[in-house]
Amino acid sequence: SFLNYLRSEINECIMVDVTKWPLFSLMGPQELSAIRKACVFGMSANETIYITNDDEVYVFGLNCSNCLGTGDSQSTIIPKKVDFLSGRKVVSLSYGSGPHILLATEDGELFAWGHNGYSQLGNGTTNQGVAPVLVSASLLNKKVTEVACGSHHSMALTDSGEVYAWGYNNCGQVGSGSTANQPTPRRVSSCLQNKVAVGIVCGQTSSLAVLDNGEVYGWGYNGNGQLGLGNNGNQLTPCRLVALQGLCVQQIVSGYAHSLALTDEGLLYAWGANTYGQLGTGNKSNQLSPVQIMAEKERIVEIAACHSTHTSAAKTQSGQVYMWGQCRGQSIVLPHLTHFTCTDDVFACFATPSVMWRLLTMEHDDFLTVAQSLKKEFDNPETADLKFCVDGKYIYIHKAILKIRCEHFRSMFQSHWNEDMKEVIEIDQFSYPVYRSFLEFLYTDNVELPPEDAIGLLDLATSYCENRLKRLCQHIIKRGITVENAFSLLSAAVRYDAEDLEEFCFKFCVNHLTEVTQTAAFWQIDGNLLKDFICRASRCGAFKN
Repeated sequence: SFLNYLRSEINECIMVDVTKWPLFSLMGPQELSAIRKACVFGMSANETIYITNDDEVYVFGLNCSNCLGTGDSQSTIIPKKVDFLSGRKVVSLSYGSGPHILLATEDGELFAWGHNGYSQLGNGTTNQGVAPVLVSASLLNKKVTEVACGSHHSMALTDSGEVYAWGYNNCGQVGSGSTANQPTPRRVSSCLQNKVAVGIVCGQTSSLAVLDNGEVYGWGYNGNGQLGLGNNGNQLTPCRLVALQGLCVQQIVSGYAHSLALTDEGLLYAWGANTYGQLGTGNKSNQLSPVQIMAEKERIVEIAACHSTHTSAAKTQSGQVYMWGQCRGQSIVLPHLTHFTCTDDVFACFATPSVMWRLLTMEHDDFLTVAQSLKKEFDNPETADLKFCVDGKYIYIHKAILKIRCEHFRSMFQSHWNEDMKEVIEIDQFSYPVYRSFLEFLYTDNVELPPEDAIGLLDLATSYCENRLKRLCQHIIKRGITVENAFSLLSAAVRYDAEDLEEFCFKFCVNHLTEVTQTAAFWQIDGNLLKDFICRASRCGAFKN
């Protein structure tokens, strides 16, 4: 679904310095450069697990409740390999307060180990798990794609959108309709029965799920209003957050006892406990229902919180990172602009404990790679052997790189083409920002353009048969969609035959039908497209009362 897609977008590689977490400062540059994914957890952020480039899993730290999974209860300051998990590609990982650990692999298998006093490992016993064990009860033939842990309960999401929960259930956080602990994974049904979940998170003793249509459901402990239902009564089965009706939520996160939600328009809502200002409302009053925060700021693209802290963070479209809540013991009651480049740094430097709020994915820039060298040479007149002239401006490039990177130029520079002999090539069918972005993409694999310009680049990518560039343009457009531009983006997607993007824009228009139909773009479009849109929208029930 498009929500799942956006969520994976958010979790793309982040440039982050893992040595900001003290445990990693003991490792040398070579060891650090081998790390691809990492997670720091534990009551004092004193345990860590990391996955190397060749899919080996290592752990080190205090080993509370056997949470390192090494088969013994010894602490270790030197990384130990967990042989049992060797070669399994890890896609999701979460930790509880015991701690207990849940880990899902690319094959959809689920492993658990660590604290098990409430059967949160899902193996039907309360015996501590000293090493990873496959959680198979009730999950046979199910493919797990995401995991989430509360303090002592566990949740798993399958590729078909089913939610399973087990473990401690004193407040109904397992969603079974009772408060009896749940020894093995149980499908969370009730009003989620025929629905497709795309994301799950846990507070300490509460649970939330976001559905493919952007609805949010919550269950479990609600004493601080962390379920956002307008009251503070615990819920033993999932309840929809009616206050978010009409909004399409794309990401949810939970702190110790507060929750944040991000909509597909980049709006941020907060609710629940506020003792440390973690809701960012400017005061310390709990909120039983979602309230919008940071409304005056630019679009939010990512939110961060985790159940072991009272800290909140958010990243805006231009890359600014804000933090609020408990920050190194201080209560910051309004979002504070930092100089960080990612939300992860907020947790490394200001959360108590300074855990990671998610499984981190790393990139390394210790030396100039081939890719970095190419990036540096783009539009460099000193080394270039050819220039393009677009709108009267020059772009300096290297013929060999264009031939290597693009089929269009490979053909163009064959000897029988006139362009092969020229020093300047005139381009008149595309604008300067669009053509420059295209050439820069051939040097960097990246595109940085506002959504409206990305439409022009999508046109170029289509005519040059550059499929990866086409996908990147679609990503940019998806992340920049608003009520104002949604319909013109939809008509462009139709024009350039971008089916995935068309579906995304169509769903957005339907989710915001009233506002979209009042924009200028809606009334300026071609009559056939308008008819087609109305037919499709009526088929999916957009006009029902």
